[in-house]
Amino acid sequence: MSESARARAEEPTGEDRQERTARELIELLNELRVILPGIQVLFAFLLTVPFNGRFTQLDTLQKDVFFATLLCTAASAALLIAPSAHHRLLWRQGKRERRLEMGNTLSIIGLIFLVPAMVGVLFVVTDLIFGSPVALVVTVFLVLFFGALWFALPLRYREG
Repeated sequence: MSESARARAEEPTGEDRQERTARELIELLNELRVILPGIQVLFAFLLTVPFNGRFTQLDTLQKDVFFATLLCTAASAALLIAPSAHHRLLWRQGKRERRLEMGNTLSIIGLIFLVPAMVGVLFVVTDLIFGSPVALVVTVFLVLFFGALWFALPLRYREG
């Protein structure tokens, strides 16, 4: 059996390692294309909020949460855009496997930063509308919801 045939036989998809890596990198970049517009809209929204007349009515906690949310959104956007930048900067450098590994890691960290970004903005809005007790309940629920849906559920698949 040739080396190529052996490599294909080892992959459950019938792809050799290079084909699999190329496909996985394309899948990663496509996934990022789906998530990035939402993050960019959230970031743009957060950048405009301080210029709204009602922003001055926020209390210290709300302003602190808002600023932390803004920072988490910026970090999430940077982390989730990075794999595309790496793809462009390392074009045809023979680093596909490394780019895939790094892109996956950056994407996971970006999603981790996205949770407090989304929860934080919802905390501030909920706190303004309904007050702290409701905002606290909503925040705890959303942290648990995002954590379960985005992290706990997929990690269960890895184990089984």
